[in-house]
Amino acid sequence: MDTAADCLTLSIPSHPCYLCVLQGFFGSLLAGLGFSSADGLQVTLAVHEACTNIIVHSYQGDTAQRIDLTVLIMPEELAVEIRDYGSKPDLAAIQPRALHDVRPGGLGTHFMRSIMDTVVYDVSPDTGTLLRMTKRRSESCTSS
Repeated sequence: MDTAADCLTLSIPSHPCYLCVLQGFFGSLLAGLGFSSADGLQVTLAVHEACTNIIVHSYQGDTAQRIDLTVLIMPEELAVEIRDYGSKPDLAAIQPRALHDVRPGGLGTHFMRSIMDTVVYDVSPDTGTLLRMTKRRSESCTSS
């Protein structure tokens, strides 16, 4: 890449049926950037989980809202910023449930934190939240 950072944006409705767009968008993008297929799937999972949490918790299932994603491609890392305009979370309450508690749901934040190098919630906007997750690029990615 010739620039210090490239920026891509994507805006999707807050309806679960549109989460499938993330697979195509991130799968193709990350493959093109030299991420392994495993890393590509994992980053896509982290973004999917974050968007699902927004739909469920921030928008309380309201499918008439929007989720804005910004992807910053930098020489050393990939940053994904996910913006919602709904209810702000209680940051102290954002905890995954125990892994030994086997049942559906409740592991999204665990996946996000274990897959991505950083996960930071910014609740300073007047409405909603900005979630920023980063993933370091491996040597094979940075030489692309």
